[in-house]
Amino acid sequence: MGTLYLIATPIGNLEDISLRALRLLKEVSLIAAEDTRTTRGLLAHYGIRTPLVSFHEHNQGQRLPYLLERLREGDIALVSEAGTPGISDPGRALVEGAVREGFSVTVVPGPSAVTTALALSGLPADAFLFLGFLPRTSRERREALARCAPLPYTLVWFEAPHRLRTSLQDALTVLGDRPCAVCRELTKLHEEVFRGSLSQALAHFTRPRGEFTIVVQGNPSPGEGAWSEAQVLQALQEARAQGLRPSQAVAQVARRAGWPRERVYTLWSTQKKGAEHAPQTAFPQG
Repeated sequence: MGTLYLIATPIGNLEDISLRALRLLKEVSLIAAEDTRTTRGLLAHYGIRTPLVSFHEHNQGQRLPYLLERLREGDIALVSEAGTPGISDPGRALVEGAVREGFSVTVVPGPSAVTTALALSGLPADAFLFLGFLPRTSRERREALARCAPLPYTLVWFEAPHRLRTSLQDALTVLGDRPCAVCRELTKLHEEVFRGSLSQALAHFTRPRGEFTIVVQGNPSPGEGAWSEAQVLQALQEARAQGLRPSQAVAQVARRAGWPRERVYTLWSTQKKGAEHAPQTAFPQG
């Protein structure tokens, strides 16, 4: 019975890899990699010739049984495209399978864009919420942010360059103009950390390039004069029953609740959608 090693690899600078990680990458019988091109470059840099196989979201269904069978024969390493495996990448499926089959699983810790960005941000890092990649559509993204808006925890998420500006705009609309840090190309030659407000970040990144990690301050005063989500939903339901127009209802409830209008409107839309899809009770006609 082999061991599955979850080995953290550099997020940019190839020197950010541990001696233990290099030793194990040489000793295991096989390396499963999210992106074999990136991993092949790392292995070549350090003269490692261990066999490599891809394991990503498009082939994990067919590749998982093969990797579990190989684990019965010897040790395997799992690496992400960059950073720590299993964190916002498909590696979790292999970890689940290995645990289910009773294999030993251990981590070789190292680089992580999440903790690197948190440390650089200057924002509270004692409690944070990692969101991975936010949804691709603006509506779903705003709904996801609205659920996080009342929370006191620092928010962290990854973003692609072509969605950075819309992501920042949605965050500004839903969360308000909070302090943030936008980290670009971490540990690479053109690393950049922008610290300021969300509106300032939006003005700064006019033509985004590279890989981004966004860190945003949590709700600075949770529970102080602001309503809970349950209270807002109840008030919206009452406004709907009174026949108020959406704009009137949202403005009124937002003012009373101490919430941004966009967050209240998101709940109004979600509540309306739920009501439209609720099963209707048929009553006999006499």
